Amino acid sequence: MTSTIFSGTIPALMTPCTPDRTPDYDALVATGKHLIAEGMSAVVYCGSMGDWPLLTDDQRREGVARLVAAGVPVIVGTGAVNTREAVAHAAHAAEVGAQGLMVIPRVLSRGTSPAAQKAHFKAILSAAPDLPAVIYNSPYYGFATRADLFFALRAEHPNLIGFKEFGGSADLRYAAENITSQDDDVTLMIGVDTNVFHGFVNCGATGAITGIGNALPREVLHLVALCQKAATGDAQARLRALELDAALAVLSSFDEGADLVLYYKHLMVLGGDDAYRLHFNADDALSDAQRNYVEAQFALFRTWYADWCRQPGVMAAAA
Repeated sequence: MTSTIFSGTIPALMTPCTPDRTPDYDALVATGKHLIAEGMSAVVYCGSMGDWPLLTDDQRREGVARLVAAGVPVIVGTGAVNTREAVAHAAHAAEVGAQGLMVIPRVLSRGTSPAAQKAHFKAILSAAPDLPAVIYNSPYYGFATRADLFFALRAEHPNLIGFKEFGGSADLRYAAENITSQDDDVTLMIGVDTNVFHGFVNCGATGAITGIGNALPREVLHLVALCQKAATGDAQARLRALELDAALAVLSSFDEGADLVLYYKHLMVLGGDDAYRLHFNADDALSDAQRNYVEAQFALFRTWYADWCRQPGVMAAAA
């Protein structure tokens, strides 16, 4: 199976909530449609950014169905506390017309067991055999999928077409060296915003799943375009990509921490989208210091980016 859904730039949607702290599906769909109109190739829902552990299964499925019905290309996260629920999310994704699956490892119970993870992955892949899928590799889930397991799964499940790496630069390079470079039909997705340049230029990634791209879609699309051109050996694009990547570094680094949703929802509010002001848990909030810091960094980046874009050759480098 080949698929182009896992390519380009794909924001991992957050879940906006109403004053009674239930999902605001209208705002969710509006965000998805806006990001696709900006040039994103698809969206992910529900990954970690979507707060899947804080939603009921019915709420998650409702969000997926609403996005699909609105014409938004959706990749569905299958995170769950047991395999049965993960399988149900995969089957629902296929039923309503989602375009891909992000297969998240088994958590908590036997999460470090390769045998348990293999059975978990197989059950999800079998539940939606016609949906292209990537395995989500993240240290936060406590399990690292290695080449032997990946290819054993792929031999039995041709819908497993790629790898989404959220483990940092070393793990991204491992995936490139040992998994995705072995088979041209296997795709590598960058899963953390701090590794966009490294992933495209040094690891042959075909796409990036982004958090900061929710709040800064045009800027992240600009970075990805520069990185893709730099990956062809274009020296000017490489220089400009490194400049933009460095300027985004602090805002991108929030993608690596436990408060990523708090930070990126606040950036959405700073950008004028008040639907992201609240969190599902009333006690989830940035500290005053965190809020002041992210606001200063956001203002600094936007001032720098506006000035940088006026420099000769900046926009042409990504063309």
